[in-house]
Amino acid sequence: QVQLVESGGGLVQAGGSLRLSCAASGRTVSFYAMGWFRQAPGKEREFVGAITWNAGITTYADPVKGRFTISRDTAKSTLYLQMNSLKPEDTAVYYCAAGRWSAVVAARSDYWGKGTLVTVSS
Repeated sequence: QVQLVESGGGLVQAGGSLRLSCAASGRTVSFYAMGWFRQAPGKEREFVGAITWNAGITTYADPVKGRFTISRDTAKSTLYLQMNSLKPEDTAVYYCAAGRWSAVVAARSDYWGKGTLVTVSS
């Protein structure tokens, strides 16, 4: 089992920055990929980006390319999401997920955190 706990959400003005963290514990994440998703009020959960745990290869959804950066600290078993140039439409609950690469990018991960709320004011 893998436990995931997100943190770092909050209220930020448009144009500002925020960094989210996702601490993983339990079974080693060495063979997993991890990803970030978000769900805005009244909308379906959407893919933000993902990273392979060992090689650090990343992929991003088009709406966040060039503004968001995913990284990980393997020693701390922690995933990060650096969000810059935030827009009101980035307001959502942000979730991290872990699993095989194909499962993560398809939102079929085995493990999910409970989410952290990001609110971007205009």
